[in-house]
Amino acid sequence: MRVPLDHCLPRRLLARLEGLEVRTAAVVGWAAVPDRELLRAAAATFDAFVTVDRGIASTRPVPERLAIVVLVAPSNRVADLEPLVPALRAALERPARGTVVVLRR
Repeated sequence: MRVPLDHCLPRRLLARLEGLEVRTAAVVGWAAVPDRELLRAAAATFDAFVTVDRGIASTRPVPERLAIVVLVAPSNRVADLEPLVPALRAALERPARGTVVVLRR
């Protein structure tokens, strides 16, 4: 499972996703890429894309090869996102490609 984390997620979240091939968007070189282009680029290389950007859920069409996971928490701090990690790991184990999965705290 290859997954980029959107630039709006903290790098420290990577440690909570041990065992998955997860990179930050910045490491991949996508820090300033607009959403639609970002999703196209992610679909070419990755299986899923994780973000806290609720607006990305309205991006249509969702690339057929890519699952998008939106984390909804009080903030994008690790402490607020951590309760979503088990559900995130489950979503990434069986990615619903071509869909947007919203995980709420």
